[in-house]
Amino acid sequence: MKPFLLFIVFALTLSFSSRAQYKNYLDQPYMESRVSVDTLVTPDKIYLSILITEKDTKGKFSAEELENKMAKELKSIGINIKKQLKLNDLSSNFKKYFLKKQDVLKSKNYSLEVYDAKTAGTVIVALEQIGIANVNLEKTEYSKMEALELILKKKALIKAQNEAKVMLNAVGQKLGPVIHLTDISNQRFKSLQGRVAGIQVLDAAPRPESYKPIAIEFDKIKVDIELYVKFQIN
Repeated sequence: MKPFLLFIVFALTLSFSSRAQYKNYLDQPYMESRVSVDTLVTPDKIYLSILITEKDTKGKFSAEELENKMAKELKSIGINIKKQLKLNDLSSNFKKYFLKKQDVLKSKNYSLEVYDAKTAGTVIVALEQIGIANVNLEKTEYSKMEALELILKKKALIKAQNEAKVMLNAVGQKLGPVIHLTDISNQRFKSLQGRVAGIQVLDAAPRPESYKPIAIEFDKIKVDIELYVKFQIN
């Protein structure tokens, strides 16, 4: 038999086998259960966007001078700038310069990673004191998300099993094994970004070298897990 005909025969056999298994699956008595569990976690990775621009100082300080001042200030409050600070982009208004022959005012955008809200507040106040006020929250994350999702999936499956047992016991039937399981969680499509719930400067005019962190809180991240389970009824 030619190879092509052999392939056709194999494909038809596989198709008939799959249909038979699907029919057997539908013929089995089963019970459906759709369960969800969720929890809230405090973000432990906070990303701040820091914009340094010569425009804010009306050209009195260069971007490099502001950058050095920022680095010194961040180091003084315990930030590891090699690990936690990254340069996103460097831009200059060259178009404006060529059209109007004005001075080029450079700007640099950084992303700073910190690990708690208190440090984020300290950074905001410290940078404001040296003339860098363009600091915004980029996003917040939870570093142990995958492990947490596995724990929640286990809880959801146990919950589904317990609920199914109670319902079947009420009608004198016994619960069998799981015959179909689908994870319908939409966690991956949810934003993992927390939002700033409020910013309040505790010391409106702090003295140099004696600033206080602002009172800042981040919304907790909600993690949802939802499972669709079919149990065989014995």
